[in-house]
Order: sequence, then C-alpha cells, then structure tokens
Amino acid sequence: MAEDKKQVSSEQHTLYAQDILEKKKLIDKDKNLYEITPKHTVYRIFIGRFFELKKGLHAVFNELKKAKKDDKFEIIINSGGGFVNEGMQFYNIILEKFPNSTTTYLDNRGYSMGALLFSMGSKRVIYPYSDLMYHNYAGGAFGKGEEIKAQVKHFDKLIQNFFHEIIVSQGFLSEDEYRKMIIGKDYWFDAKELCKRGIATHVIVDGEEITAKEFLKLLKKRKKAKKQKKKLTKEASSNQKSKKNKK
Repeated sequence: MAEDKKQVSSEQHTLYAQDILEKKKLIDKDKNLYEITPKHTVYRIFIGRFFELKKGLHAVFNELKKAKKDDKFEIIINSGGGFVNEGMQFYNIILEKFPNSTTTYLDNRGYSMGALLFSMGSKRVIYPYSDLMYHNYAGGAFGKGEEIKAQVKHFDKLIQNFFHEIIVSQGFLSEDEYRKMIIGKDYWFDAKELCKRGIATHVIVDGEEITAKEFLKLLKKRKKAKKQKKKLTKEASSNQKSKKNKK
C-alpha cells in the first residue's frame, strides 16, 4: 500500500513524495522466512527545462534532503537541457542521499543536461521511442579581460571533468568519442543504441519492464519475423501471378 505525502513545485519541475508501507514476501514456508521491504518514501520528480530563474530549486532540494536510508528517487525526464549548474545540484543530491537507489526514466527526450541527468541513475529506464543526445556545453563570461580568461579556463576544466565522470567513466562514450564531443560533435542515440551501449539498463515494452539485453533480443526477433513475413508475402504474390499466367 502507498500513501501520498506531499507535492513540491518549482518553475520547471514537480516533486512528489509517496510513503510505501512495509511489505513482506514469503520465501520459505517451512523455515518461516520472509523477504521484508521496509517502509520507505519514494521521491518522484518530473524534469522539464533546467532553467530556474525565480525561486530556484530550494523547496525541491529541501524536501529531498529529508530522505532516509531506504528511500528511493525516481527522475522522469523529458528535457531539452538547460543550466549545467542545476544538473550538478541533482548529481550532488544523488551522491548524498540516493547513491544506489536512483532510477531515471527517459520520457521521451533527454538532450544536453537532460542526457547527463538520465546517465546519473543507478537504474536507467527508457521506452521504445526514447531519444538521447550528448554534446558539449555552451556558455559565456563577463568582466575584465584577464578575469574572463581565468573564469573560462576554470569553468571549462570543471565542466569537462564533470562530463567525463558521468559519460566516459561509465563507458557510455569512448575517450576518442568524448574528445570529438568536446570540439563540437553531437551524439544522438535511439533506444537500440542506448541499450547496446549500456546507457539504458531497462526498457518498458507493452506495459512490461524488460532488461536492455532482452529488448535487443526482442528487436532481433521482430526483425526476423518481419523479414519472414515479407518473404512469405512475396512468395504468395509470385504464386498468384503464376496461377493467372497458367489460365
């Protein structure tokens, strides 16, 4: 059973908190063994643009800071990107409160910072038409000449290290691909490529969550079936023409 707890909204995002009651599952009747899922809270946030200009994310992160050991974090992403700083804030809260209990959902697009946020999940779930794009950041600086140089150099090093940790350290892009990304290449991935690279760990198909490996097998099976159907259709059409010619 679950009980709605509260809802917190910023300009671009909405966070829901839901209490999940303790659940027991019988493992061995003779030994009276149960698998127990303790009472916990599921924090679920819907991500749009990373572009908070008025209130910021104070209320959202204040609520997430209350999370306890067994709590879980779900991030539902449909984002074209935005401020890198906000993405870093989410990374910090994941490291602090949900290092192994964050599930990210790619619904439907995750570009730029949206792609980075999806990649932060310990479990990463997509749909058959999910779309993701990695690229380098865009920005600017203001001030006196030497100050601009120092600021740009410092920020560039910081962001490149951050991107590298999220994307390359997990094996989503190779070092060579990453270097090309830094100088301007965009990397676009559909569901199949996301599964092949391990960026996605699970896929929701026909109401069921399956592993990325199972999804790739399913695509292969569907492709084979489609090819076979096309072959049978072609043969049927050819037989029909032969019968007409005999007449």
